[in-house]
Amino acid sequence: MKSLKNDFSLMSSLLIPVAVAINFTGSFIASSLKLPLFLDAIGTVFISLIAGPWVGSVTAVITSIATGGFNPVNLAFLPVGILIAVVIGNLTKLKIKNIVVKIILLILALTITTVVANTVITLLVYKGITPDGTGVVASTLIKLGFGEVFSVIAATFVSEIMDKSLTIIIAVLIAKSMSDRYLIKFKYGENYIK
Repeated sequence: MKSLKNDFSLMSSLLIPVAVAINFTGSFIASSLKLPLFLDAIGTVFISLIAGPWVGSVTAVITSIATGGFNPVNLAFLPVGILIAVVIGNLTKLKIKNIVVKIILLILALTITTVVANTVITLLVYKGITPDGTGVVASTLIKLGFGEVFSVIAATFVSEIMDKSLTIIIAVLIAKSMSDRYLIKFKYGENYIK
């Protein structure tokens, strides 16, 4: 319980609305432009990198509820946001100093996690086709004769590798651009001090 209380310091609690706003903005841009990307987890990844998985999970839940009012599809994918926070929040504990290695590890871990989780949710809840850019790619593959499961996995992988690469790079850049005096106030902020 003490660890959980330490995670939710005043600084990390105050940063949650900022992270939710970053998620909301990314989601809005991606859906407005009908991109086969989501960009709705940049804030979750960012806050999980410096404050840990619990704070990231709260951010993901609030984001899903907030964006779910505009796009109900997002509510079904709430567990994916929590998984993102847990994976990133736990990998940030590794204290890898080489930023390129860290980014590659985060991209690989997050892509695998989200492809599996999104595929399961898409197949169970939406019968393989979501009303977004990924759904368009999956339905095109199905029309070309590929099986439903393969089409969903392929469309999700293509979307997730691009989305999570961009998400992680932006989130790490945000963390690296913060001042050292500010970063030190977060549980894992010292990992991004210059």
